[in-house]
Amino acid sequence: MFDAASAPPPAAAPARPYDAVIEQFAHDYLRDRRSERRWRTFFRLIWVGLFVLLVWGLVSQRHHTATTTGPHTALVEVRGEIAADTEASAELIVSALKAAFEDPNSAAVVLRVNSPGGSPVQAGIVNDELKRLKALHGKKVYVVVEEICASGAYYIAAGADEIYVDKASIVGSIGVLMDGFGFTELMKKVGVERRLMTAGENKGMLDPFSPVTPKQQAYAQAMLDQIHQQFIAVVREGRGKRLKESPEMFSGLFWNGEQAVEMGLADGTGNLDFVAREVIKAEEVVDYTPRDNVAERLAKRFGAAMGAGAIKAMREIGHLR
Repeated sequence: MFDAASAPPPAAAPARPYDAVIEQFAHDYLRDRRSERRWRTFFRLIWVGLFVLLVWGLVSQRHHTATTTGPHTALVEVRGEIAADTEASAELIVSALKAAFEDPNSAAVVLRVNSPGGSPVQAGIVNDELKRLKALHGKKVYVVVEEICASGAYYIAAGADEIYVDKASIVGSIGVLMDGFGFTELMKKVGVERRLMTAGENKGMLDPFSPVTPKQQAYAQAMLDQIHQQFIAVVREGRGKRLKESPEMFSGLFWNGEQAVEMGLADGTGNLDFVAREVIKAEEVVDYTPRDNVAERLAKRFGAAMGAGAIKAMREIGHLR
């Protein structure tokens, strides 16, 4: 007779092998979704903060100018390479000069220069604008040289009424250059053939992997000589009879400040405070140089940090998936 009490309990259904896979997939999916939500919230908060900073930056003044009730010396800085898209671009310098000249309380304008030069085009634009603004507003312009005022920087300085230097400043380098490299002999040694096709016999002129023809070299030299003569004409016009010309003056050489005064390339020694106090007679100095304000600096830093954070986040999310 069958005893139900003594019968073994029914065996549990065997676990299906894909149940664990589904459970793991669901767990990983939920973890990915939570991670994505956290990163999305983080980036939204960052963008909101960045937007607030940018709005504040647009409302605040870009130029550091003080409200003055009396005459002051207007300062514009010329620092670093003179080129487009730099702190010493013609666009920024001219913008600052216009603001400085148009302020009725500015007694005179000082360009404080610390630059090795750069683009003759950018320097020429500033020099031309200096002459126009001086004639339009009847205000004098002074240049104060710190470490160096050479090449394109002196091109700009030549448009000033007077130039003041430190006795150890580097001044001059009145010349023009065009530089590059040539690899034709190296290519011959390693057996590399240059295959350059052009429409126009001079389209590949000054290509570093092709030999320079005498005709092309003469053409480039004539162009440099013409620009050099433009530079010389600007210096002669700006300095006038103060120049004590010599064969070396326009050769590209440079001199210290003491020598520059003796040669008529500068008018005397003195720093910004000296010129403002003793020459212009307006001791208060107001800086018109365009500068990034606090909001703009923070925005740039946030942008760099966010870029790095975004890359890291993408890598982590990609790894989780």
